[in-house]
Amino acid sequence: MTKETTTFVTQEKLPPELVERDQWVCWRSEKRDGKQTKIPVVPGEGSFASSTDPDTWSDFETALDFVTNRNADGIGFVFTEDDPIVGVDLDDCRDPETGDVDDDAQDIIDRLDSYTEVSPSGTGYHVLIKGELPDGRNRRGHIELYDTARFFTVTGDRVSDTSGHVKRRQDALEAIHREYVQLHSENKDPERDEHTSVRDDAKTTPTIDLEDDELLKKAKNASNGPKFERLWNGNSAGYDSNSEADMALCCLLAFWTGGDTKQMDTLFRQSGLLRAKWDEVHYADGSTYGEKTIERAIQATSEYYDPSPRNESTQSKLETEPVTADLDIDEPNRQNAYLVEKNQLLSTRVSELEATIKQKDERIAELESQLEDLVADPSGQSDEDDRGQGQRTGGTEDNSDNTSLLSRTRRLFSGNSE
Repeated sequence: MTKETTTFVTQEKLPPELVERDQWVCWRSEKRDGKQTKIPVVPGEGSFASSTDPDTWSDFETALDFVTNRNADGIGFVFTEDDPIVGVDLDDCRDPETGDVDDDAQDIIDRLDSYTEVSPSGTGYHVLIKGELPDGRNRRGHIELYDTARFFTVTGDRVSDTSGHVKRRQDALEAIHREYVQLHSENKDPERDEHTSVRDDAKTTPTIDLEDDELLKKAKNASNGPKFERLWNGNSAGYDSNSEADMALCCLLAFWTGGDTKQMDTLFRQSGLLRAKWDEVHYADGSTYGEKTIERAIQATSEYYDPSPRNESTQSKLETEPVTADLDIDEPNRQNAYLVEKNQLLSTRVSELEATIKQKDERIAELESQLEDLVADPSGQSDEDDRGQGQRTGGTEDNSDNTSLLSRTRRLFSGNSE
C-alpha cells in the first residue's frame, strides 16, 4: 500500500497564481467506512472546513503554518466561481515506485502544459490551468475536472519539465474534455442493436444474470470474440503493459456481466491474465489493484449486454454484435455501417419518387394529347355539316364552344390533381 506522508510545502514551490489567493484549507487523513479519506479542516483551528464556505478558508501562510506545526497532514486549494482556475485530477495512473505513467495521463499532461504535481499518494497527478470547464459531465474513469466547490490537495512536488505557473489552456481543456470525458458519455448513435442496454445513470447497472459458462460462450462468439479469447488466454500482445491488458479484459467483462463486480472478479481469476498483483493493495484507500481495475472498468462502461431482445428473429445475429463504450469497437466502422444503411433507405425512396414522377409525366402527356384534340375539334364532332352548322350559329355559339372547351380542360386537370 502506498503510504501518504505529511507534505511540507514552501511558497517557492507553488505557482504565484495560487499563493496570492485566500482559498486555502488544511486536511487530515482519516479512516471512514474502512477507507482513508482526506478531511478538510480550518487552518489555525482544526474544525471541519467546507469547500463552499469561504469563512473556513485562509491565506496560504496560515494554512502552511498549521501543517508545519503538525496539526494537519497537508494543505489544499479551493476552487471557486470567482477564479479562472480549473483542476484536472489524474488518478491511479502512476507507479509510485518506478514513476511510470499511463499513456493517457502523459498525453493529458503534455497537452495541458501547465503546472503539474504528483498527488500525495504518489499514484496520480494534479494539473492546474486557467480556463472555463465545458458543460457536461466532469469525470470519466480516472479523470476528473473541477472548477468550483472542490479542493485539491497541494504537494508542491512539481513534475519536471512542467511549468511553474498556471497557464491559460482553454483549447486544450476543451479537446481533452471532449476526447477523454465526454466521449461515449452521451449515446448519439441512432442505430443500436437489441442486445445492448444503456446505463442512464452512472450508479445504475442492469441485471443480466448469466451463468459463467454461458457468459463466456457468448463473449467468445461475439464480433470481438477473438480479442476476448486472446485476453482470456493471457495474451497481452498489442498492449503496452499488462495493466492495460487487464483493463481491456475487465471492460469486456463489465459489458457482459452488467457491471457485476463479484462476477467480474470471479471470471478474471479464471483468466490467463491473473497475477499475484491482482490481490496486492496498491492504493491509499486500501483498494487492491484488482478492485481498482474493476471499479475503473465499470466507470468506463456505459452500455451493457441485454439478454432480452425485442425481436427474437434477430437474436442469433445480435448476440454476435455487442456494443460497448470501451471495448475497442471501431467507431468509424459503426458510423460507416449506419451511413450505408441510411443510403440504402434513401436510394429506395429516390426510386419510389422517380416512379411517381414517371407516372405523372405519362399523365401529363395524356392530358396534353387530349387538349390538342379539343383545340382541333372543340365540339367533338368530325363531319363537315356539324362544323358548318357551328359556323352558321354565329359568335354566341362559338363562345359557348370555347367555354365548353375551357370547362372540360379544367375538369381534366382537376381530376388529375385529385
